[in-house]
Amino acid sequence: MIYINSTVEKDIKKNLIIMWFANFFIAGSITMVLPFLSLYIETLGNFSESYVQRWSGIIFGVTFVTAFIFSPLWGKIGDRYGRKHILVFSAIGLGLSVLLMGFVNSVWQLFLLRLFMGVFTGFISMSQALISTQTPKHIAGRVLGTLQTGSVTGTLMGPLLGGVLADAIGYATSFKSLSIILFLSGFLVLFGVTERKIKAEEGQPNRFSSKEVLGHIISHPMLLMVMLVSMFIQIAHFSIQPILSLYVNNLHGPENIALFSGIAFSAAGLGNLLMTRRWGSIADRVGYIKILILLLFLAGIFYLPGGFVTNFWQLVILRFLLGMTIGGIIPVRIAYIRQEAPIAMQGEVLGYNTSIRFFGNILGPILGGALASGFGYSAVFVVTSLLLFACGAALFVAKQHNPDLIKNHS
Repeated sequence: MIYINSTVEKDIKKNLIIMWFANFFIAGSITMVLPFLSLYIETLGNFSESYVQRWSGIIFGVTFVTAFIFSPLWGKIGDRYGRKHILVFSAIGLGLSVLLMGFVNSVWQLFLLRLFMGVFTGFISMSQALISTQTPKHIAGRVLGTLQTGSVTGTLMGPLLGGVLADAIGYATSFKSLSIILFLSGFLVLFGVTERKIKAEEGQPNRFSSKEVLGHIISHPMLLMVMLVSMFIQIAHFSIQPILSLYVNNLHGPENIALFSGIAFSAAGLGNLLMTRRWGSIADRVGYIKILILLLFLAGIFYLPGGFVTNFWQLVILRFLLGMTIGGIIPVRIAYIRQEAPIAMQGEVLGYNTSIRFFGNILGPILGGALASGFGYSAVFVVTSLLLFACGAALFVAKQHNPDLIKNHS
């Protein structure tokens, strides 16, 4: 049995609670602007509908471009100097970006601020790195699964609250108000989180160069495979995002379309919320790679019928089941990286993993839109499902060919 010092255990629990609320506030605030981002663009000039649609996509996606570039850099800095202060800096940067969005008077100003915002968008992944490195390996999946419920809950509630807030006080004032919540998250971390200095494992250096980190990833095929799976999961998750409202309209009709689209979006999040911690606990016992393979195949099974449903509620049930499977992939994947990467490079490895995920965020909507416009809605579900099956199969083959690389779990 593995014993944990009582003071350390208290710090783990306190850090987890603080970071749960910080992630809830960050995820909620960021997603609150989504329902009215395109509507805000309309208020900045006399634009055509196609212009607003085009710039809504660009302004939404540009944040991921800078996030893709900066995530490994923040991970490297976190490995060297600690993650707590980077989290505070990130929350302040997000708050400042959102605050200034409330004062823009042109589309270009909003574009540049969303671009700037991407520099600080790695708050949630950095919080995962902090909690991961401060948590013993044997309970990492369960703890990370618990942490993820914070961001999932924020993501579920954010769009709903954002719409209510915008209706009540207006778009510009909503941005200014949301910045206060982001600043609050930074203060929560600054005064609430205790970051212990983690010693490198015996025989391991205290610092790695970026070349050594990349070499470690490339020389560990299972680790590399798990990181690549991150990208395909995000492609699968985001491929349906641009067209889900249109698909719901097709199934249900235009009546109360915003409400029913919100239900379809939230169904996956609810499934995610209910199962993410449980999957982490199971993977701690059974093995991370085994559970990842299982979840990828299950996600493929639940994704495929979505393209052939005949009514709205069938889609909602499938979205809920999909959320139950995809939700487990994030904590299990990070727990595996925690297991395979030396402590002194974990932040940078997780930073590269975040970059790969953000690249998937960029590719997913492009793929989904192209498939829907060229071949119809069903094609999006079929191709995405095949992608998930292919990932599961590739991970299974890699596991069979590298059994010595899979650590056993008791």
